[in-house]
Amino acid sequence: MRPFDFRAGTAVVTGAASGIGEAVAHGLAARGSNLVLLDRDDARLDAVAAAIRAAHPDRRVETHVVDLADRAATARLATELLAAHPRIRLLVNNAGVALGGRFDQVTLDEFNWVLDINFQAVVQLTHALLPALKAEPGAHLVNVSSLFGIIAPAGQAAYSASKFAVRGFTEALRHELVDDGVGVTSVHPGGIATRIASNARIGSGVAPEEYETGRRQFEKLLSIPPAKAAEVILRGVQKRRGRVLIGWSAKLPDLLARLAPASYNRLLVIGLNAGAGKPAAQAVGHTPVTPAPADVSAADPA
Repeated sequence: MRPFDFRAGTAVVTGAASGIGEAVAHGLAARGSNLVLLDRDDARLDAVAAAIRAAHPDRRVETHVVDLADRAATARLATELLAAHPRIRLLVNNAGVALGGRFDQVTLDEFNWVLDINFQAVVQLTHALLPALKAEPGAHLVNVSSLFGIIAPAGQAAYSASKFAVRGFTEALRHELVDDGVGVTSVHPGGIATRIASNARIGSGVAPEEYETGRRQFEKLLSIPPAKAAEVILRGVQKRRGRVLIGWSAKLPDLLARLAPASYNRLLVIGLNAGAGKPAAQAVGHTPVTPAPADVSAADPA
């Protein structure tokens, strides 16, 4: 495919009120795209739109407040977007939420809440807006998966399930849409400094002190600014890359999962505990509840 052309095209971005989504929106505006921004947080979304309009007064910036956990509301908005924008050059499914706790520590309602936003909303919006992508020559689809769509650590059954699903869905679409001229990119960020970790829900059965232990260890990995992550994503889109890994905190675990697919979790636990100052012998066998990853924008700041 030819390099992606951002200029004067319409780009739809979910989870645009903060984190990677906000940074992607700014990066798209700087490259000449007109924007349709979605998020649940109306105040933050308005602030992002105002900042972009001030910096790029010639860009069209449209905002929509929606809770992507509400399938009916998402369907209504998708219908409105398709009617208003029959041609869409770029769709970035970025919004996501996280839930801390092992599978036996969370309720099915909590588990399904993560799947509804992280996976079902991606499927729903993509299905609804695919005709608009196909109608625009050189269109592109970006689905933000995660580091936890490559590895699946303890304490992240719901999040990993949703992000592995996004990865598989995206890879299938990449093969299906190539003849339609629509590029498809799966994004796997590592330790990005966003709000999702601090805003994550904690499973009903998780002791606060157990989660706090994991959170403190994991925070040491969160070093990549969202703006840098957005630039990596947009360069990947321009070059039509099928897969984008952001940071060594994603690239090294990807390699580890390839080399030791059945035993990488033990090595990750040792690494996390060693980072917290514990000797390797003490780290072995100690698996704290892995906190929510900080790699996507929060669609629900609960």
